[in-house]
Amino acid sequence: MAQRLLKDLLSTTLESDLQRLNPWWVGLPQPQLPPVRRWAFPVAMRRLQQGLTKVTVLRGPRQIGKSTLIRQMIDDLLRQGVPARSILMVQFDELPGLLDVEEPILRLADWFEKRILGRTFNEAARAGQPAYVFFDEVQNLDDWAPQLKFLVDSSDVRVMVTGSSALRIEAGRDSLAGRISTLEMGPLFLREILEIRGEGALEPLLPFNGLAALKDKNFWLSLRSFGQEHRDRRDRAFGFFSQRGAYPIAHARPDVPWEELAALLTETVIRRAIQHDLRTGPRGRKRDEHLLEEVFRLACRYIGQSPRQNLYLDEIKRAMHANIGWQRILAYLKFLDATLLIRLIEPLELRLKRARGPSKLCLCDHALRAAWLQEVIPLDGPGLEQNAHLRDLAGRIAESTVGYFFRSLTDLDVAHFPERGPEPEVDFILTVGEQRIPVEVKYRSRIDFPDTRGLRSFIEKSVYNAPFGILVTQTDDPATDDPRIVEIPLASLLMMR
Repeated sequence: MAQRLLKDLLSTTLESDLQRLNPWWVGLPQPQLPPVRRWAFPVAMRRLQQGLTKVTVLRGPRQIGKSTLIRQMIDDLLRQGVPARSILMVQFDELPGLLDVEEPILRLADWFEKRILGRTFNEAARAGQPAYVFFDEVQNLDDWAPQLKFLVDSSDVRVMVTGSSALRIEAGRDSLAGRISTLEMGPLFLREILEIRGEGALEPLLPFNGLAALKDKNFWLSLRSFGQEHRDRRDRAFGFFSQRGAYPIAHARPDVPWEELAALLTETVIRRAIQHDLRTGPRGRKRDEHLLEEVFRLACRYIGQSPRQNLYLDEIKRAMHANIGWQRILAYLKFLDATLLIRLIEPLELRLKRARGPSKLCLCDHALRAAWLQEVIPLDGPGLEQNAHLRDLAGRIAESTVGYFFRSLTDLDVAHFPERGPEPEVDFILTVGEQRIPVEVKYRSRIDFPDTRGLRSFIEKSVYNAPFGILVTQTDDPATDDPRIVEIPLASLLMMR
Protein backbone atom coordinates (compact mmCIF):
# COMPACT_ATOMS: atom_id res chain seq x y z
CA MET A 1 0.00 0.00 0.00
CA ALA A 2 2.80 2.43 0.94
CA GLN A 3 4.68 1.64 -2.27
CA ARG A 4 1.52 2.19 -4.35
CA LEU A 5 0.75 5.44 -2.53
CA LEU A 6 4.28 6.73 -3.14
CA LYS A 7 4.07 5.73 -6.81
CA ASP A 8 0.74 7.52 -7.14
CA LEU A 9 2.17 10.64 -5.50
CA LEU A 10 5.24 10.57 -7.71
CA SER A 11 3.14 10.14 -10.82
CA THR A 12 1.15 13.28 -10.05
CA THR A 13 2.85 15.96 -7.98
CA LEU A 14 5.59 14.64 -5.73
CA GLU A 15 8.02 13.61 -8.45
CA SER A 16 7.80 17.01 -10.14
CA ASP A 17 8.23 18.71 -6.77
CA LEU A 18 11.37 16.68 -6.11
CA GLN A 19 12.70 17.57 -9.56
CA ARG A 20 12.10 21.25 -8.79
CA LEU A 21 13.92 20.94 -5.45
CA ASN A 22 16.87 19.20 -7.17
CA PRO A 23 17.38 21.08 -10.47
CA TRP A 24 21.04 19.95 -10.71
CA TRP A 25 19.80 16.49 -11.76
CA VAL A 26 19.04 17.92 -15.19
CA GLY A 27 21.84 20.50 -15.33
CA LEU A 28 19.76 23.47 -14.15
CA PRO A 29 20.92 26.00 -11.53
CA GLN A 30 19.66 26.40 -7.99
CA PRO A 31 18.00 29.62 -6.85
CA GLN A 32 20.61 32.36 -6.51
CA LEU A 33 22.58 31.92 -3.30
CA PRO A 34 24.03 34.64 -1.04
CA PRO A 35 27.81 34.92 -1.43
CA VAL A 36 28.51 34.95 2.31
CA ARG A 37 28.86 31.58 4.00
CA ARG A 38 28.14 31.40 7.71
CA TRP A 39 30.69 30.14 10.22
CA ALA A 40 29.08 26.69 10.31
CA PHE A 41 29.70 26.03 6.60
CA PRO A 42 33.25 24.56 6.78
CA VAL A 43 32.42 22.60 9.94
CA ALA A 44 29.30 21.11 8.35
CA MET A 45 31.14 20.27 5.11
CA ARG A 46 33.94 18.53 6.98
CA ARG A 47 31.50 16.47 9.03
CA LEU A 48 29.40 15.57 6.00
CA GLN A 49 32.34 14.31 3.97
CA GLN A 50 34.82 13.12 6.58
CA GLY A 51 33.02 12.98 9.92
CA LEU A 52 33.07 9.99 12.23
CA THR A 53 29.29 9.68 12.01
CA LYS A 54 27.18 9.15 8.90
CA VAL A 55 24.54 11.66 10.04
CA THR A 56 25.13 15.32 10.90
CA VAL A 57 22.31 17.33 12.43
CA LEU A 58 22.29 21.10 11.97
CA ARG A 59 19.78 22.70 14.30
CA GLY A 60 18.84 26.28 15.09
CA PRO A 61 15.91 28.70 15.24
CA ARG A 62 13.86 29.32 12.14
CA GLN A 63 15.15 31.77 9.54
CA ILE A 64 18.79 31.77 10.65
CA GLY A 65 20.03 30.29 7.37
CA LYS A 66 19.98 26.48 7.73
CA SER A 67 18.33 25.85 4.35
CA THR A 68 20.62 28.38 2.68
CA LEU A 69 23.65 26.69 4.20
CA ILE A 70 22.73 23.24 2.88
CA ARG A 71 22.13 24.72 -0.60
CA GLN A 72 25.59 26.28 -0.39
CA MET A 73 26.97 22.87 0.60
CA ILE A 74 25.31 21.28 -2.41
CA ASP A 75 26.76 23.99 -4.64
CA ASP A 76 30.22 23.26 -3.22
CA LEU A 77 29.84 19.51 -3.73
CA LEU A 78 28.92 20.09 -7.38
CA ARG A 79 31.95 22.37 -7.82
CA GLN A 80 34.13 19.61 -6.32
CA GLY A 81 32.95 17.30 -9.10
CA VAL A 82 30.43 15.20 -7.18
CA PRO A 83 27.98 13.79 -9.77
CA ALA A 84 24.74 15.77 -9.76
CA ARG A 85 22.64 12.63 -9.50
CA SER A 86 24.48 11.63 -6.32
CA ILE A 87 22.86 14.47 -4.36
CA LEU A 88 19.30 14.48 -2.99
CA MET A 89 17.65 17.32 -1.08
CA VAL A 90 14.18 17.09 0.45
CA GLN A 91 12.52 19.99 2.27
CA PHE A 92 9.81 18.42 4.38
CA ASP A 93 8.27 21.82 5.10
CA GLU A 94 7.62 22.19 1.38
CA LEU A 95 6.30 18.68 0.64
CA PRO A 96 3.35 18.00 3.00
CA GLY A 97 2.30 15.09 0.78
CA LEU A 98 5.19 13.08 2.20
CA LEU A 99 3.52 13.12 5.61
CA ASP A 100 0.91 10.71 4.24
CA VAL A 101 3.50 8.18 3.08
CA GLU A 102 4.42 5.32 5.37
CA GLU A 103 8.15 5.45 6.21
CA PRO A 104 8.77 8.34 3.79
CA ILE A 105 12.56 8.52 4.36
CA LEU A 106 13.03 4.89 3.37
CA ARG A 107 10.62 5.09 0.43
CA LEU A 108 12.36 8.23 -0.84
CA ALA A 109 15.71 6.44 -0.54
CA ASP A 110 14.32 3.53 -2.58
CA TRP A 111 12.98 5.86 -5.26
CA PHE A 112 16.21 7.90 -5.40
CA GLU A 113 18.38 4.81 -5.83
CA LYS A 114 16.22 3.43 -8.63
CA ARG A 115 15.18 6.54 -10.50
CA ILE A 116 18.01 9.08 -9.99
CA LEU A 117 21.21 7.47 -8.70
CA GLY A 118 20.77 4.38 -10.90
CA ARG A 119 22.36 2.05 -8.35
CA THR A 120 22.29 1.41 -4.62
CA PHE A 121 24.02 3.69 -2.14
CA ASN A 122 26.46 0.87 -1.37
CA GLU A 123 27.34 0.36 -5.03
CA ALA A 124 27.96 4.09 -5.46
CA ALA A 125 30.20 4.21 -2.38
CA ARG A 126 32.24 1.20 -3.54
CA ALA A 127 32.73 2.95 -6.88
CA GLY A 128 34.24 5.94 -5.04
CA GLN A 129 31.21 8.19 -5.60
CA PRO A 130 29.25 8.22 -2.32
CA ALA A 131 25.79 9.78 -2.32
CA TYR A 132 24.87 12.78 -0.18
CA VAL A 133 21.36 13.23 1.19
CA PHE A 134 19.99 16.44 2.75
CA PHE A 135 16.78 16.33 4.78
CA ASP A 136 15.59 19.85 5.69
CA GLU A 137 13.24 20.29 8.70
CA VAL A 138 13.10 16.53 9.18
CA GLN A 139 11.52 16.85 12.62
CA ASN A 140 8.15 17.33 10.90
CA LEU A 141 8.09 13.58 10.21
CA ASP A 142 6.91 11.09 12.80
CA ASP A 143 9.49 8.38 13.57
CA TRP A 144 12.16 10.02 11.43
CA ALA A 145 14.98 8.78 13.64
CA PRO A 146 14.28 5.01 13.41
CA GLN A 147 13.95 5.34 9.62
CA LEU A 148 17.23 7.22 9.39
CA LYS A 149 18.92 4.65 11.65
CA PHE A 150 17.78 1.82 9.38
CA LEU A 151 18.95 3.73 6.30
CA VAL A 152 22.49 4.46 7.52
CA ASP A 153 22.87 1.02 9.13
CA SER A 154 22.06 -0.69 5.84
CA SER A 155 23.50 1.85 3.39
CA ASP A 156 26.81 3.65 2.94
CA VAL A 157 25.41 7.17 2.55
CA ARG A 158 26.25 10.53 4.12
CA VAL A 159 23.29 12.47 5.51
CA MET A 160 22.79 16.08 6.61
CA VAL A 161 19.64 16.79 8.62
CA THR A 162 18.34 20.19 9.69
CA GLY A 163 15.73 21.02 12.31
CA SER A 164 14.21 24.01 14.06
CA SER A 165 12.97 22.04 17.05
CA ALA A 166 15.66 20.80 19.39
CA LEU A 167 12.88 19.03 21.28
CA ARG A 168 12.00 16.76 18.35
CA ILE A 169 15.63 16.41 17.25
CA GLU A 170 16.71 15.38 20.75
CA ALA A 171 13.87 12.84 20.85
CA GLY A 172 15.62 11.00 18.02
CA ARG A 173 19.10 10.95 19.49
CA ASP A 174 18.62 7.69 21.41
CA SER A 175 17.70 5.85 18.22
CA LEU A 176 20.74 7.32 16.46
CA ALA A 177 23.31 6.90 19.22
CA GLY A 178 26.77 6.57 17.68
CA ARG A 179 25.50 7.58 14.25
CA ILE A 180 24.83 11.27 14.73
CA SER A 181 26.77 14.46 15.50
CA THR A 182 25.01 17.72 16.24
CA LEU A 183 25.93 21.23 15.13
CA GLU A 184 24.01 24.23 16.47
CA MET A 185 23.73 27.53 14.59
CA GLY A 186 22.10 30.66 15.98
CA PRO A 187 21.68 34.24 14.74
CA LEU A 188 24.55 36.11 13.11
CA PHE A 189 27.79 36.94 14.87
CA LEU A 190 28.99 40.55 14.56
CA ARG A 191 31.68 39.66 12.04
CA GLU A 192 29.03 37.94 9.90
CA ILE A 193 26.90 41.09 9.98
CA LEU A 194 29.88 43.04 8.65
CA GLU A 195 30.48 40.52 5.89
CA ILE A 196 26.83 40.38 4.80
CA ARG A 197 26.77 44.17 4.65
CA GLY A 198 29.81 44.12 2.37
CA GLU A 199 32.32 45.53 4.86
CA GLY A 200 34.85 42.71 4.70
CA ALA A 201 35.62 39.69 6.83
CA LEU A 202 37.34 39.30 10.19
CA GLU A 203 38.72 36.04 11.56
CA PRO A 204 37.32 34.85 14.93
CA LEU A 205 39.63 34.72 17.92
CA LEU A 206 38.00 31.60 19.33
CA PRO A 207 37.99 28.67 16.89
CA PHE A 208 35.19 26.12 16.79
CA ASN A 209 35.58 23.65 19.70
CA GLY A 210 38.34 25.83 21.17
CA LEU A 211 37.08 26.23 24.74
CA ALA A 212 40.47 25.69 26.41
CA ALA A 213 41.48 29.25 25.48
CA LEU A 214 38.74 30.61 27.76
CA LYS A 215 40.69 29.44 30.82
CA ASP A 216 43.57 31.75 29.93
CA LYS A 217 43.26 35.32 31.15
CA ASN A 218 45.53 36.42 28.29
CA PHE A 219 42.91 35.26 25.80
CA TRP A 220 40.39 37.71 27.25
CA LEU A 221 42.98 40.49 27.25
CA SER A 222 43.68 39.70 23.58
CA LEU A 223 39.96 39.84 22.86
CA ARG A 224 39.76 43.29 24.43
CA SER A 225 42.74 44.46 22.39
CA PHE A 226 41.26 42.92 19.23
CA GLY A 227 38.08 44.94 19.74
CA GLN A 228 40.02 48.14 20.25
CA GLU A 229 42.17 47.44 17.20
CA HIS A 230 39.07 47.09 15.02
CA ARG A 231 37.04 49.67 16.89
CA ASP A 232 35.54 51.43 13.86
CA ARG A 233 34.30 48.25 12.21
CA ARG A 234 33.26 46.76 15.54
CA ASP A 235 31.16 49.80 16.39
CA ARG A 236 29.53 49.86 12.96
CA ALA A 237 28.63 46.19 13.24
CA PHE A 238 27.29 46.70 16.75
CA GLY A 239 25.26 49.68 15.57
CA PHE A 240 23.68 47.50 12.87
CA PHE A 241 23.03 44.82 15.49
CA SER A 242 21.48 47.36 17.85
CA GLN A 243 19.11 48.65 15.19
CA ARG A 244 17.97 45.40 13.58
CA GLY A 245 19.18 42.39 15.58
CA ALA A 246 21.04 39.45 14.09
CA TYR A 247 18.74 37.61 11.70
CA PRO A 248 20.28 37.28 8.21
CA ILE A 249 17.31 38.84 6.39
CA ALA A 250 17.67 41.99 8.53
CA HIS A 251 21.12 42.70 7.07
CA ALA A 252 20.79 41.14 3.65
CA ARG A 253 17.96 43.63 3.05
CA PRO A 254 18.87 46.78 5.02
CA ASP A 255 16.55 48.76 2.74
CA VAL A 256 13.47 47.09 4.23
CA PRO A 257 11.81 49.32 6.88
CA TRP A 258 11.87 48.03 10.45
CA GLU A 259 8.07 47.72 10.59
CA GLU A 260 8.09 45.34 7.64
CA LEU A 261 10.99 43.35 9.06
CA ALA A 262 9.26 43.12 12.46
CA ALA A 263 6.11 41.72 10.84
CA LEU A 264 8.20 39.16 8.96
CA LEU A 265 10.04 38.02 12.11
CA THR A 266 6.79 37.75 14.03
CA GLU A 267 5.12 35.66 11.34
CA THR A 268 7.99 33.45 10.13
CA VAL A 269 9.93 32.95 13.36
CA ILE A 270 7.74 33.37 16.44
CA ARG A 271 4.29 32.38 15.21
CA ARG A 272 5.72 29.65 13.02
CA ALA A 273 7.47 28.11 16.03
CA ILE A 274 4.42 28.45 18.28
CA GLN A 275 1.79 27.38 15.77
CA HIS A 276 3.79 24.75 13.89
CA ASP A 277 6.77 23.43 15.85
CA LEU A 278 5.11 23.44 19.27
CA ARG A 279 1.38 23.26 18.56
CA THR A 280 1.25 19.46 18.44
CA GLY A 281 2.80 17.32 21.14
CA PRO A 282 3.37 13.56 21.44
CA ARG A 283 0.61 11.34 20.02
CA GLY A 284 -1.07 14.34 18.42
CA ARG A 285 -1.85 16.06 21.71
CA LYS A 286 -2.60 19.74 21.14
CA ARG A 287 -0.85 22.39 23.19
CA ASP A 288 -2.47 25.67 24.21
CA GLU A 289 -1.34 28.20 21.60
CA HIS A 290 -2.54 31.16 23.70
CA LEU A 291 -0.53 29.97 26.70
CA LEU A 292 2.56 29.51 24.52
CA GLU A 293 2.20 33.08 23.29
CA GLU A 294 1.80 34.43 26.83
CA VAL A 295 4.81 32.51 28.13
CA PHE A 296 6.90 33.84 25.26
CA ARG A 297 5.64 37.35 25.99
CA LEU A 298 6.82 36.98 29.60
CA ALA A 299 10.20 35.73 28.40
CA CYS A 300 10.48 38.91 26.31
CA ARG A 301 9.22 41.16 29.10
CA TYR A 302 11.57 39.74 31.75
CA ILE A 303 14.53 39.27 29.43
CA GLY A 304 17.85 38.82 31.23
CA GLN A 305 16.12 38.19 34.55
CA SER A 306 15.22 35.18 36.72
CA PRO A 307 11.51 35.54 37.54
CA ARG A 308 10.14 33.43 40.35
CA GLN A 309 7.16 31.12 40.10
CA ASN A 310 4.68 33.54 41.65
CA LEU A 311 5.43 36.18 39.04
CA TYR A 312 4.69 33.75 36.20
CA LEU A 313 1.54 32.51 37.93
CA ASP A 314 0.21 36.01 38.61
CA GLU A 315 1.00 37.32 35.13
CA ILE A 316 -0.52 34.31 33.36
CA LYS A 317 -3.64 34.44 35.54
CA ARG A 318 -4.07 38.15 34.79
CA ALA A 319 -3.60 37.67 31.04
CA MET A 320 -5.65 34.50 30.56
CA HIS A 321 -8.18 34.77 33.40
CA ALA A 322 -7.40 31.21 34.42
CA ASN A 323 -5.49 29.39 37.12
CA ILE A 324 -2.67 27.53 35.38
CA GLY A 325 -0.24 25.45 37.40
CA TRP A 326 3.49 26.08 37.61
CA GLN A 327 4.46 22.71 36.14
CA ARG A 328 2.53 23.48 32.98
CA ILE A 329 4.10 26.93 32.65
CA LEU A 330 7.55 25.44 33.24
CA ALA A 331 6.90 22.81 30.57
CA TYR A 332 5.98 25.55 28.09
CA LEU A 333 9.16 27.46 28.95
CA LYS A 334 11.12 24.31 28.17
CA PHE A 335 9.25 23.92 24.89
CA LEU A 336 10.34 27.44 23.88
CA ASP A 337 13.89 26.57 24.92
CA ALA A 338 13.62 23.55 22.61
CA THR A 339 12.87 25.82 19.65
CA LEU A 340 16.09 27.69 20.56
CA LEU A 341 14.12 30.97 20.64
CA ILE A 342 15.07 31.32 24.30
CA ARG A 343 17.69 29.77 26.52
CA LEU A 344 16.96 28.90 30.13
CA ILE A 345 20.19 29.45 32.07
CA GLU A 346 20.02 27.32 35.20
CA PRO A 347 21.50 28.38 38.55
CA LEU A 348 24.87 26.97 39.53
CA GLU A 349 24.24 24.26 42.08
CA LEU A 350 27.20 23.18 44.20
CA ARG A 351 25.25 21.51 46.97
CA LEU A 352 23.26 18.50 45.88
CA LYS A 353 20.54 18.99 48.48
CA ARG A 354 19.91 22.64 47.67
CA ALA A 355 16.56 23.34 45.96
CA ARG A 356 16.99 24.65 42.44
CA GLY A 357 16.29 28.32 41.87
CA PRO A 358 14.61 29.99 38.89
CA SER A 359 16.21 30.02 35.47
CA LYS A 360 17.50 33.15 33.77
CA LEU A 361 15.73 34.06 30.52
CA CYS A 362 17.97 34.73 27.51
CA LEU A 363 16.43 35.49 24.12
CA CYS A 364 18.14 34.43 20.88
CA ASP A 365 17.83 37.93 19.39
CA HIS A 366 16.55 41.18 20.84
CA ALA A 367 14.89 41.92 17.48
CA LEU A 368 12.31 39.23 18.30
CA ARG A 369 11.46 41.05 21.50
CA ALA A 370 11.17 44.35 19.65
CA ALA A 371 8.89 42.74 17.07
CA TRP A 372 6.67 40.83 19.52
CA LEU A 373 6.27 43.62 22.08
CA GLN A 374 6.49 46.42 19.49
CA GLU A 375 9.10 48.12 21.67
CA VAL A 376 12.47 49.02 20.15
CA ILE A 377 15.31 49.36 22.67
CA PRO A 378 18.68 50.61 21.36
CA LEU A 379 21.89 49.03 22.63
CA ASP A 380 24.57 51.20 21.05
CA GLY A 381 25.97 54.34 22.67
CA PRO A 382 24.44 56.91 20.28
CA GLY A 383 21.02 55.29 20.58
CA LEU A 384 21.13 55.26 24.38
CA GLU A 385 22.33 58.87 24.54
CA GLN A 386 19.11 59.86 22.80
CA ASN A 387 16.99 57.54 24.98
CA ALA A 388 18.54 57.71 28.43
CA HIS A 389 15.32 56.45 30.06
CA LEU A 390 15.85 53.08 28.37
CA ARG A 391 19.29 52.37 29.85
CA ASP A 392 18.11 49.93 32.53
CA LEU A 393 16.12 47.90 30.05
CA ALA A 394 19.03 47.99 27.61
CA GLY A 395 21.15 46.52 30.41
CA ARG A 396 18.74 43.60 30.74
CA ILE A 397 18.84 43.00 27.02
CA ALA A 398 22.64 43.14 27.08
CA GLU A 399 22.65 40.52 29.85
CA SER A 400 20.35 38.31 27.79
CA THR A 401 22.60 38.77 24.75
CA VAL A 402 25.65 37.67 26.72
CA GLY A 403 23.87 34.61 28.11
CA TYR A 404 22.61 33.40 24.73
CA PHE A 405 26.00 34.08 23.15
CA PHE A 406 27.82 31.93 25.69
CA ARG A 407 25.24 29.15 25.32
CA SER A 408 25.96 29.19 21.58
CA LEU A 409 29.53 28.04 22.24
CA THR A 410 29.55 24.27 21.72
CA ASP A 411 29.93 22.24 24.94
CA LEU A 412 30.40 25.31 27.17
CA ASP A 413 28.68 24.91 30.54
CA VAL A 414 26.86 28.15 31.44
CA ALA A 415 24.98 28.86 34.67
CA HIS A 416 24.04 31.87 36.75
CA PHE A 417 24.84 32.40 40.41
CA PRO A 418 21.88 33.71 42.44
CA GLU A 419 22.38 35.65 45.66
CA ARG A 420 22.88 33.25 48.56
CA GLY A 421 23.00 34.79 52.01
CA PRO A 422 26.22 36.82 52.21
CA GLU A 423 27.26 35.82 48.69
CA PRO A 424 26.15 38.33 46.04
CA GLU A 425 24.78 37.19 42.70
CA VAL A 426 26.91 36.82 39.61
CA ASP A 427 25.26 37.05 36.21
CA PHE A 428 26.96 34.03 34.61
CA ILE A 429 29.40 31.31 35.56
CA LEU A 430 31.31 29.59 32.76
CA THR A 431 32.76 26.18 33.59
CA VAL A 432 35.62 24.82 31.49
CA GLY A 433 36.97 21.59 32.92
CA GLU A 434 37.63 22.22 36.60
CA GLN A 435 37.93 26.00 36.22
CA ARG A 436 35.14 28.53 36.58
CA ILE A 437 34.97 31.98 35.06
CA PRO A 438 32.50 34.43 36.63
CA VAL A 439 31.00 36.98 34.25
CA GLU A 440 29.21 40.14 35.37
CA VAL A 441 27.34 42.42 32.94
CA LYS A 442 27.32 46.12 33.89
CA TYR A 443 26.01 47.82 30.80
CA ARG A 444 26.36 51.46 31.77
CA SER A 445 28.65 54.38 31.06
CA ARG A 446 29.98 54.58 34.62
CA ILE A 447 30.99 51.63 36.79
CA ASP A 448 31.78 52.01 40.49
CA PHE A 449 33.65 49.81 42.94
CA PRO A 450 30.46 48.17 44.38
CA ASP A 451 29.54 46.98 40.86
CA THR A 452 32.35 44.42 40.99
CA ARG A 453 31.40 43.02 44.40
CA GLY A 454 29.90 39.82 42.96
CA LEU A 455 32.98 39.07 40.88
CA ARG A 456 35.38 39.78 43.70
CA SER A 457 33.42 37.65 46.16
CA PHE A 458 33.33 34.69 43.78
CA ILE A 459 37.02 34.93 42.87
CA GLU A 460 38.09 35.16 46.50
CA LYS A 461 36.54 31.81 47.45
CA SER A 462 39.13 29.19 46.54
CA VAL A 463 36.48 26.44 46.42
CA TYR A 464 35.12 27.95 43.19
CA ASN A 465 38.51 27.74 41.43
CA ALA A 466 38.07 31.06 39.61
CA PRO A 467 41.46 32.81 39.19
CA PHE A 468 39.93 35.74 37.30
CA GLY A 469 36.59 37.19 36.23
CA ILE A 470 35.08 39.06 33.28
CA LEU A 471 33.26 42.38 33.50
CA VAL A 472 31.17 43.10 30.40
CA THR A 473 30.75 46.84 29.93
CA GLN A 474 29.27 49.31 27.48
CA THR A 475 32.41 51.25 26.54
CA ASP A 476 36.17 50.86 26.26
CA ASP A 477 36.74 53.18 29.23
CA PRO A 478 38.65 51.60 32.16
CA ALA A 479 36.18 50.20 34.67
CA THR A 480 38.32 48.73 37.46
CA ASP A 481 41.92 48.58 38.62
CA ASP A 482 41.54 45.06 40.04
CA PRO A 483 44.08 42.90 38.16
CA ARG A 484 41.89 39.83 38.62
CA ILE A 485 39.09 41.36 36.54
CA VAL A 486 39.19 41.81 32.76
CA GLU A 487 36.71 44.38 31.51
CA ILE A 488 35.44 43.92 27.93
CA PRO A 489 32.83 45.96 26.06
CA LEU A 490 29.85 43.91 24.91
CA ALA A 491 30.69 44.77 21.28
CA SER A 492 34.19 43.31 21.69
CA LEU A 493 32.89 40.19 23.45
CA LEU A 494 30.59 39.45 20.51
CA MET A 495 33.60 39.48 18.17
CA MET A 496 34.99 36.37 19.87
CA ARG A 497 33.25 34.08 17.34
